Amino acid sequence: MNCILITGGSSYLGQHLVLLAAQSGHTVHYTYYQNSYDLPAQGHQLDIRDETAVRTLIFSLQPDIIIHLIGSTAAMAVAIRQGTGNVLWAAREVGARLIHLSTDAIFRGDAAPYDETAPPDPITPYGRAKADAEAIVQQHPNCAIVRTSLIYGLQQMDHGTRWMAKALANGEPVTLFSNQIRNPVWIDSLGTAILELAHNQFNGILNVAGRQALTRAQFALKMLDHWQVQPRDTLTVAPSDGRWPLNCELNSAKATAVLKTPLPGVDELLKRKQN
Repeated sequence: MNCILITGGSSYLGQHLVLLAAQSGHTVHYTYYQNSYDLPAQGHQLDIRDETAVRTLIFSLQPDIIIHLIGSTAAMAVAIRQGTGNVLWAAREVGARLIHLSTDAIFRGDAAPYDETAPPDPITPYGRAKADAEAIVQQHPNCAIVRTSLIYGLQQMDHGTRWMAKALANGEPVTLFSNQIRNPVWIDSLGTAILELAHNQFNGILNVAGRQALTRAQFALKMLDHWQVQPRDTLTVAPSDGRWPLNCELNSAKATAVLKTPLPGVDELLKRKQN
């Protein structure tokens, strides 16, 4: 079995990946910035922006595989660029395979559906930082870049749904966008696909997202229904004002061909759960 290092292992996806990797029999280490969790792996507090600290950790662990998850918000733009560079150079020096998590937010949203050949054309600070991170990672010959979408689970509430539930419970306004289209991806599918990529020979970019395209409003309402979130007196549905990309639908045909991991849509999973 391999030694796997997961950066951002305390995140929503990171915690899930730590569990999956540990259950598969690997030696698993993960990094966290502030919050550590009771996970079946060794946690390491790390500021990904600190080049010396990153190199020291990776050189001490000598991981076979690094799964780089850090950088999920626009506020982390510096960490996304600088941290990715730090991880890349250390990964190259120890000869580790690098799996990098990217996003559909690297696209402008006016030429969907996007396949792996589509060049990044971001319109937000977050999208620009993630596009830059992709370019950094591509300097490593043994890497896979996973472009994905909104991540959700049916056993643990995702951060977006949790935010909506809290705001609605407090009587705060929540607006769901009716014209932003994404491919929500089940956390189990995404985590399994990432581990599958960690162990195969695929190098390059791969779209790994659910096969059902939904508006942000459609997706949010399905999640609120699933978690039985009430009341919804302060909930409204309206078009986005255009500050964010509109249609970021991903074409995952290549992932379907490359991976054994299925990529079901939201409705398929909800129906399966009901049965």
